[in-house]
Amino acid sequence: MKITKDMLIGEILKQNPKAAEILMGFGMGCLGCPSSQMETLEEAANVHGIDLDKLLEELNK
Repeated sequence: MKITKDMLIGEILKQNPKAAEILMGFGMGCLGCPSSQMETLEEAANVHGIDLDKLLEELNK
């Protein structure tokens, strides 16, 4: 299943636990915090100043 910008961080981690390493590599160090479970990938990228397109590319490799 392809990861999209509209998916919740919690969904992404359930789908692919290895995604945590990629997300942390992009500067998202608080993957266990409650807000990450209700935040979309796009929202999290905006909050952390991350290039969403690059992040999606890495997550979908």
